[in-house]
Amino acid sequence: MISVGIVEDHPIFRSGLVQLLHDTHDVEVTAVCRSLEEFATIPDPLPHVVLLDLHLPGLEGAAGVRYVRGRGPRVLVVSASSTSQEVVDALIAGAGGYLLKTVEGPDLLQALKVIATGATYVTPTLAGCLLTASHAMPTLELTDRERDVLILLAQGERDLDIAEELGISVRTVHSYLDRIRDKIGKRRRVDLARWAQDKGLTRDPSR
Repeated sequence: MISVGIVEDHPIFRSGLVQLLHDTHDVEVTAVCRSLEEFATIPDPLPHVVLLDLHLPGLEGAAGVRYVRGRGPRVLVVSASSTSQEVVDALIAGAGGYLLKTVEGPDLLQALKVIATGATYVTPTLAGCLLTASHAMPTLELTDRERDVLILLAQGERDLDIAEELGISVRTVHSYLDRIRDKIGKRRRVDLARWAQDKGLTRDPSR
């Protein structure tokens, strides 16, 4: 038996989901909420999987996915829109699948059961969004020295300090930074530093 939570603010669509799941013999609806604020009041044990609308009052989007995953349940996004950025952000945040609200009942149930096992449910639409996003993104393969430069920048070091730390010239530091900017698509130092921090880049103590 798969326990399922629903977080959806549209009453008609929410009722339709409840009815669909109630008619499924191996699925049990254990939580029905209009917002993540309401979901936050649900006591343990939490559902195995949460059907989540991305566009909710208050906490929404990828932040909403991260919140639900942080409490434990797996997430199946069921949204009215599916821009490439929304799909990618939701998956990075931990969603196990992404469906449009035009989905047929059997397809939603299939996705739900796949995600309940811990796997990711990939539809042709989802795969297309990921492919589009991957073509649009610059390469993120940094060399070891580029990583060193970026890490020191994220630690607040000036270009002169980076040069002295790595035993290279300031001109070479500028060259590395230009390459890093081209690869990750960000220009400002603060954005470079934030990107490095988000990726968890740290110095290898053995180097």
